[in-house]
Amino acid sequence: MNGKEISDRIEIQDLLVRYCTAIDTQNWELLDTCFVADARVDYSASGGTAGDYPEVRAWLAKALAPFKTMMHFIGNSSVTLDGNSAAARTYVINPMGMDDGKGGVSFFTVGAIYDDDLVRVEAGWRISRRDEELVYMEGAVPSGLEVSS
Repeated sequence: MNGKEISDRIEIQDLLVRYCTAIDTQNWELLDTCFVADARVDYSASGGTAGDYPEVRAWLAKALAPFKTMMHFIGNSSVTLDGNSAAARTYVINPMGMDDGKGGVSFFTVGAIYDDDLVRVEAGWRISRRDEELVYMEGAVPSGLEVSS
């Protein structure tokens, strides 16, 4: 493995972590640094939406607003590099909690795989396509949560 391949892999790992940080903190400007403007994103496997990045970003801001806490854990990421493009397949576990209306927090957990196409742009690596593959969902989606588009 040469130095360029090593640095590309580190930059892609940093991108994936930046995505998790952006989602968990609901920092939509930071999320913009993770995707190309015309990225295609599909979260429908877990009850979410699919579409072009701007519409998915708007949906995320609305759908995730009720959550008091989210904590994406990523691992087992395999990356295949091909010049200025790459593919990544990354395991994710995402516990999510929202107010249960009784002074506590109601949690459910999504286990999924992110199947990404990535592209190197002037600003660095970005996601150009993301498909989420649902592996499991533990617990019930809290009542009253709108999860579809």
